[in-house]
Amino acid sequence: MKQGHGSARTRIVIISGPTAVGKTSLSIRLAREFHAEIINADSRQIYRKLNIGTAKPTPAEQAAVPHHLIDVVNPDERFSAARFAELAQEKILQIEKKGKRVFVVGGTGLYIKALLHGLFPAPPGDEKLKEELLRQASLRGLSFLYEKLKEVDPVSAKRIHPNDKQRIVRALEVYHLTGKPISELQRSHRFKPTRYNALKIALHLPREQLYEKIDKRVLRMVQQGLVEEVRALLDEGYSPTLNSMTSIGYQYIAEFIAGKITLERAIELLQRDTRRYAKRQLTWFRGDSEYRWFTPYKYEEISSLIREFYET
Repeated sequence: MKQGHGSARTRIVIISGPTAVGKTSLSIRLAREFHAEIINADSRQIYRKLNIGTAKPTPAEQAAVPHHLIDVVNPDERFSAARFAELAQEKILQIEKKGKRVFVVGGTGLYIKALLHGLFPAPPGDEKLKEELLRQASLRGLSFLYEKLKEVDPVSAKRIHPNDKQRIVRALEVYHLTGKPISELQRSHRFKPTRYNALKIALHLPREQLYEKIDKRVLRMVQQGLVEEVRALLDEGYSPTLNSMTSIGYQYIAEFIAGKITLERAIELLQRDTRRYAKRQLTWFRGDSEYRWFTPYKYEEISSLIREFYET
């Protein structure tokens, strides 16, 4: 495998972009052309048993091209960007030894950044501060902390889901400990040399087209058995408060099963929050000028760019 630009670093292709844009089908087609294997960079697809609601590649799609880092942990196990980076590095070495190329595919920008740059040296956690933030969330609601985050770190607030308690609390904790927004610390760390020679490709669609695809995908998930999938997880004893179960696709369906909202309302909220999530993903990737942007229909242009990346 050629190494160009005077660099001996391993070459990897990143294919990212917002949810529902078409990453899976495009990356499989490209991976087959370039004899590559795919490392998943979606923070929800690492969970076992969460299949429909995470839009996990089907068994047929995973058989077409070897996929890695899918179904890594159970829904009640903790998983982090640092752990992802560690496992992904091991997989990259294994794939290289087989003489295959590496594609990293997914929409979790933090995972991709952790793989390429490592994570910035954040201050260690402060248990008393964390307990106080959690107490405020319990007394005044998580929305209270989210509004605080918007005041001190609007960049992070755009990237973090309003229901993501863990990341909201951590961002506020870092701000109080350092006096600087976590987004600023992450941005300065981004300029460190990367571990790999990476070609970064991001997919996009016109907003209305993307939102229409999202809405249709949610309906398709319900038709495919999302309610039954969530009910089975709850029946197995997985709490609806787990980090995995509070993700988009599971939280509102669990509320429907509990009788708190109607299925129609659950679908409406799921569609709305998925659209908002896509917007946050776009904000993240547009903040990195190294990404080359394409619509998923520009296969030949993307293929040509990847071929040039490997041959020059």
